[in-house]
Order: sequence, then structure tokens, then C-alpha cells
Amino acid sequence: MNPIRSKSLKKVMQYAKPYQKRFNWVIVWAILLSVFAAARPYLLKQTVDKYLSTHDSTGLLIYVIIMATVLLFEVVSQFYFTYWANWLGQDIIKDIRDKLFKHITSFRLQYFDKEPVGKLVTRTVSDIESIASIFSQGLFMIVSDVLKMIVIIGIMFYMNWQLTLIVLLAMPILVYATHIFQQKMKVAFNEVRNQVANLNTFVQERLTGMKIVQLFNREQIEYEKFKVINAKHNKAWLKNILYNSIFFPIADIVSSFTLAVIVWYGGKEIIHGDAGTSFGDLFAYTMLITMLFNPLRQIADKFNVMQMGIIAAERVFEILETESHIQNVGTVEARHFEGNISLKDVRFSYIKGEEILKGINLEVNSGETIAIVGSTGAGKSTIINLLNRFYEIDSGEIAIDSVPIQDYTIESLRKQISVVLQDVFLFADTILNNITLYNDSITKEDVILAAQKIGVHDFIMSLPNNYDYNVKERGVMLSSGQRQLIAFLRAYVSNPSILILDEATSSIDTYSEELIQQATEKITQDRTSIVIAHRLATIINADRIIVMDKGQIVEQGTHQELLKITDGIYKGLYEAQFALNQ
Repeated sequence: MNPIRSKSLKKVMQYAKPYQKRFNWVIVWAILLSVFAAARPYLLKQTVDKYLSTHDSTGLLIYVIIMATVLLFEVVSQFYFTYWANWLGQDIIKDIRDKLFKHITSFRLQYFDKEPVGKLVTRTVSDIESIASIFSQGLFMIVSDVLKMIVIIGIMFYMNWQLTLIVLLAMPILVYATHIFQQKMKVAFNEVRNQVANLNTFVQERLTGMKIVQLFNREQIEYEKFKVINAKHNKAWLKNILYNSIFFPIADIVSSFTLAVIVWYGGKEIIHGDAGTSFGDLFAYTMLITMLFNPLRQIADKFNVMQMGIIAAERVFEILETESHIQNVGTVEARHFEGNISLKDVRFSYIKGEEILKGINLEVNSGETIAIVGSTGAGKSTIINLLNRFYEIDSGEIAIDSVPIQDYTIESLRKQISVVLQDVFLFADTILNNITLYNDSITKEDVILAAQKIGVHDFIMSLPNNYDYNVKERGVMLSSGQRQLIAFLRAYVSNPSILILDEATSSIDTYSEELIQQATEKITQDRTSIVIAHRLATIINADRIIVMDKGQIVEQGTHQELLKITDGIYKGLYEAQFALNQ
């Protein structure tokens, strides 16, 4: 086995340690299964030679009962072996999937900027299911088959060494064919996994962006692109099928030819009266050859199933071993912020060498509401991402209440900062659960009271099932304005020390904007608030307005102060929007 593959298998086996007792029992059942399976042909030989040939009906009945008992034990062993092996595999992948999901959710956002979501879905779902096959259809099955073959060969030598040698002479051919098959299938399986990931990524993106697909009449174009990807997926599987179609007939031919030689050689000895071979031997060897060659040819298939599981494990461990986390080394628990925010010479770049923020210096006082405006790409939302430690700054310092944010634990830091985004994400769940996000400390009564305070209660009560209304995937049952109101309520009930509204009033209707303006006044009261806005009419009453351009702060002051700056950027933006609204 490839050293890398072997290393991945060892990593998978580490997850079996908590289930060592069950693992041991699977091995015990595999041993018992091999012994009981190999005993049946030997008992058949004894029955034919000792009782059929001598017409001993009593002895025949006894041996038939013994054979039936052995068969029963074999069935019981097969059941427990299969059940426990699959049970072990499912528990192991449950643990791996739990660890993988937790690992993915702790990645910095920069990781998701580069990695397709479809790929991560494939790793978390289908690739991990493939890991289960290492135990259910691969490793233990191979161990069981190898044990069965060893016991069978031992019995065959004990019964008739000449016939056994004939069988063994044919085995190298099958072993060589198995090796070639395994090598070809390894490549084929790898290609299949790549194409599955590509297919998942493509479908996930197009379903998520279906509105764009239909809006720009791209149905036929996307269909043609899908056909190309699907054809590659089909081609990868057809290669897999081709190798199976070639190998198994070859294995059957070798098995059948060996059986024919055994019958010819053994029959010739019986005809010539050679005492070394009996009718019982021929009966037994008819079963034994099948029992020996079937596992041998199936081992190739099981090796490939295991290989596919190991390849899937490599992909999963690649993500598990990816270090793309925000370093959570802070020890300070943020119980409550006064809300003083300080940015000192903050520099940041998403791509190395391409600075987005170029030495930002900003002081926000406790309880102050500031607005940040500027053209797209000026760096407004980037400040918010850095404040929440979704990304790490390149240099400089960001502090809250005079404590650098990296000194706070990430969980406590983010718990004190609530963000309302322009593109509100709602889960396919009830309005109540989308507001509380399953936070047990927030009751339904708390939500209703908060909704009444910020003027959202009447809107929710107008919906079917009220707070138990299911908004479906991404909140498609609600308008963009309604989704914004839910996001405002979500932020308000979490009782944050710092509130951030990131383009929260863009692309909504006038009625929703009025409700949001009322909600904004309520939730920003007595807490530090940062409002990022394109619609300048919504931030006229801010305590201070920060104007950004190309990653730098170029103007700041109140609305009236900024309008007095001759040829000022803010003044130009305001006059342009005012003219558009005339």
C-alpha cells in the first residue's frame, strides 16, 4: 500500500480506539465465521465417504444434523460480524463528521472566500460515508476473507495435498489479475471522487443562484455546462465499470478451469482405484474451490472499496489538518463593553500586497453612533470584519475598552457585538428560532417583548402561525424588508454592547424602511453603534460620519460639518443622491 494511503488508514484507525471492545468482537466473529464456513465442505466429505458410500442412514442423519448446526453457527457469526462491523463504521464516521463540522465552522472567513461550498459539502457528506465502507465492506471483510482462505487451504492440504497443489498453481494467475485490477481501479476511483466534487459544486452554486440563472436567461447555457460536467462524471464511472467487466469474467474463467482440472484429475484417480482421492474429496473440492477463489477475486473489489474509503479519508483529513483558524489565545472574558473602540494605524489586505485598509486611525466613544460612508471597495465592511475578528489585521491595533481584541476570547467578543447585514441569511426554520438561534437564555416572551419595543410585533403577528411561521430556505417566504426586520430583532434580543448595521437599509421598500428607521432608533439607544450606509438620508442624525476612500479616512464630522467642506466627497455624494430623489 502507498505510504500516504497507509498513513491515512492509521489516522482512521485512531478513531476506532474508543470502540476497542467492539473492534475486538468483530475480529472474533470474523475468526468464527472462517472456521464454520470452512468446516462445511469437510463435513460434506465425511458424509459422502463414511455414510453415503456405506449406506449408513443413521450416521448420515447425524452428520446432516451436525452440518445444519454448523451452518446455523455460520449464519449467526455472519450476522454479528456484518452488524458489528457496520455499527463500528457508522460510529466512527459520526465522530469524524462531528469533528469535521466543528473544524469547518471555526475556519476564518478567508478560507470560505477561496474554497467552493460544494466541495466542503462533498467532504462532509459523501466522502465521510465512503470512510464507513473501510469497515463495513473493506478492512474487516478482507480480514475475514483472508482468514477463511487460510483455514480452507489448511483443510485442503489435510484432505488431499495433490489436489490442493493443482489449486495453488492456478492462484498466482488470479493474484496477478487482482493486482492489475486494483491498480487500475485506484486511479478510476480517484477520478470518480474528483468528478463527484465538481458535480456537487456546480449544482450547489446554480441552485443557490437560480434567480440569476433565470433572470439572465442562462438556463440553456448552464444546462450545456452541466452536460459537460455530467459527461465527465459518467466517463469516470464507465471506466470503473469497464475494469469490473474485464476482471470478474477472467476470475470466473480461472476458477472454472481449475475446477475442471480437479474433476478430471480426481476422477481419473478414482477410476484407477487410487486410494488418495475419494468421491468425498471431489464433492468437498467443488465447494472449497468456490470458497477459496470467490474471496480472492472479491478481495480485489474490497481492496478498491477500502481504497476509495482511504482516498475519501485523505480528502477529509486534508481539511481537518488545514490550519485556517483565527488564533483564539485570548484569556479576557468580555462580560460587557463600555463601547470605546480604537483603531490605530490598522492595515489589512485580503490578498498579500493589495492593501484594502491603509493605516486607519479611528476613535469611537462609548454610546456614540457613527456612520461610515464611501464608494464600493473603500473598506467600510472590512472594518466590521476585522472588529469581529473574522480576519486578522496585517499590522496596527484594534482595541475595545483599551484592551486589544485578540486578548478577548473570540466567543465572548462576538457575543458582545451584533451585526445586521444587507444580505440577511435566514435558516429554513421558524421565525422564533431564526431570532433566538436556539439560545436557551432567550425565551419566546423575551422575543415578543423586544418585537413590541422596536415595532416588529404587528408584522410577525400578521403571518400564518405568527412566531412559528416557517420562512423556508434562506427566508424566501419573506420580502427583503421583512428579512431585515427579523435581523434587527435578532440583534436586539441578544442585547449587544456594540451594534453594527452594514448596509441594513439598502434595497428595501419605503414602508419597511420606516419600520427599520424606528427599530434603528430603539436598538442603537445607549449603546455604541456603527452604521454603514449608501443611502445618506438614513445617517443624517449620526453623532459622527466617517468618509472613506480607497482604504483611508478622508473626512469626518457631523452631517452639517461635512456639507460645509468645499468639493468634499461627502457633500458630492449627498448632492448626487439628493438630485436623484428630486
